[in-house]
Amino acid sequence: MRPAVLITGGAKRIGAGIAQRFSAAGWHVVIHYQHGEAEAAALAETLPSAETIACDLGDGVAARAMIGDLAGRLDDWRCLISNAAVFAPDTAAAIDPAVAEEAFQVNAATPVLLAQAFFAYARSQAGRRLIQITDMKLANLNPDFFSYTMSKAAVDCAMQMLAMAAGAAGAAAGGQDKVYRIAPGAILPSHDQSGNEAEESHLLNLLQRRTGADEVADAALFLAEGQLANGSVLYVDSGQHLLRQPRDVIYLAREGHLAHEGRAA
Repeated sequence: MRPAVLITGGAKRIGAGIAQRFSAAGWHVVIHYQHGEAEAAALAETLPSAETIACDLGDGVAARAMIGDLAGRLDDWRCLISNAAVFAPDTAAAIDPAVAEEAFQVNAATPVLLAQAFFAYARSQAGRRLIQITDMKLANLNPDFFSYTMSKAAVDCAMQMLAMAAGAAGAAAGGQDKVYRIAPGAILPSHDQSGNEAEESHLLNLLQRRTGADEVADAALFLAEGQLANGSVLYVDSGQHLLRQPRDVIYLAREGHLAHEGRAA
């Protein structure tokens, strides 16, 4: 029997890379999507053991129901990867209430609901792993994408508390349940970036190299199968979080900043 993993936002971008990596390692992959039904189905067809599931993560009740449905039929559900997120611009000078409401629901409140339901209902004799995708931006703050960043800060804090709770609850069972975070840097073109802009802006890190989506996928599999301490966070960003960057790299590149101008924190 294959161990199972649910990946929210698993049909596209980094989520799809994670799905492929887990599948290659012998896992049964559940690909969550909201709007990408065709992409999810196409990806699932390329994997030896996979299924797709639709859910609007803006609806917390529906999200919890999705977990209950899967828990009722997955006999060895070892991992939940909360990867899906919304990323829309607003600023410290003018927060957009609609952007903020969606960001806090999809990026923070719903991942917590998913986590709670996962630990309440998922079954695995090998222990369970919750992996939350956050953002290196939390260690290298700038005021761009204001509501997005606030929501990621909220979920990052929540996951630390959930790790404490999982550790306490699992102590009697050998500490098998663990909560982890992965904090990627700039990896794929985002917002309104062109491919050429991404090539430049994604070099704005200590190593002056583009970090690959495959590196995030490798980190996720390592956390799912390894024994890293509960509550740990992995930065997958070529050292970007160690720089002081006054704006998001999208705008730094457009404003003509060069990679070697980044200052170490």
